[in-house]
Amino acid sequence: MIVNPQLFNYRLIISSLLVVLTVLGIYSYSKYKSNESYEAFLKQEKVLIENELSELLSSYDDLSKDYNLMATQLQKAKLETRIALDSLRLLNSDLSIITRFKDQLIVLKSKSKVLLSTIDSLNSANSKLQTENQYALKTIKQNNVEIHDLVELNDDLAAANDSLHVSIDKAAILKASNLIAKSYKLRSGKKRLTERAKRANAIDVCITLNENPLTSEGKKDIYIQIVGPDGNVVSDKGEVTFGNTSLIYSKKEAINYKNENLEICTEIVADSDDEPFQKGFYFISVFHRNHKLGGTSIELN
Repeated sequence: MIVNPQLFNYRLIISSLLVVLTVLGIYSYSKYKSNESYEAFLKQEKVLIENELSELLSSYDDLSKDYNLMATQLQKAKLETRIALDSLRLLNSDLSIITRFKDQLIVLKSKSKVLLSTIDSLNSANSKLQTENQYALKTIKQNNVEIHDLVELNDDLAAANDSLHVSIDKAAILKASNLIAKSYKLRSGKKRLTERAKRANAIDVCITLNENPLTSEGKKDIYIQIVGPDGNVVSDKGEVTFGNTSLIYSKKEAINYKNENLEICTEIVADSDDEPFQKGFYFISVFHRNHKLGGTSIELN
């Protein structure tokens, strides 16, 4: 049998081409399926992020309905979330877009957490202020003393309390806790605790300024006011004015606030006009500007 070499070569080439085309077809099909799965994954991730952004917007709407708060921070947070959601819906899905919006979602959730925490703090402060007001009024009636300045400050606190429901910007004010006052006898630099009016000649006041990321850092002037049973301010250091409000204070402390918990302790020594102390209740209040950080009282007998 005679085989034509040229015909044999043609057949060999055609066979090789068929093998190559078969391999390319399998590879192309596999690549197509892989791309199809990848695009489906990106679409699913995009839908998940859109859903979370939509839920975040709904939570802001519910927040404004429950608290009637439409302050700058809340409006800004809603605007940022709305812009992110609209932008994501307009853009095509790819890995860089999905990654960028995932990072942005984390930031928006963090801001939302701070706002919700702030509102909880404001509600707690509101309840605490109402309790303190009731206690102060009851004590004043029992001791039948004239403390006109304290009543005016209570009115200012009530107005500030009402303004909490108008603007969440009040969340940036300085906050404090753990106000403690103790009376003692000071002699030759030595302190001895006492509750006897005739022996006491000084009062220690300690308070903790709380961490608040919304409060600006820097120098803060803290004012301590002590009102005696006769309605006069103990160790009167003068009067300071904040807008339409004035405050007669017993001592001023200048501190450097760094958005972290800071304990302040100071002593108020009685002037010669205040000695000896009178029997009865002494009301201690701590202020930053015209905002009352806390209040307490001690009784000397």
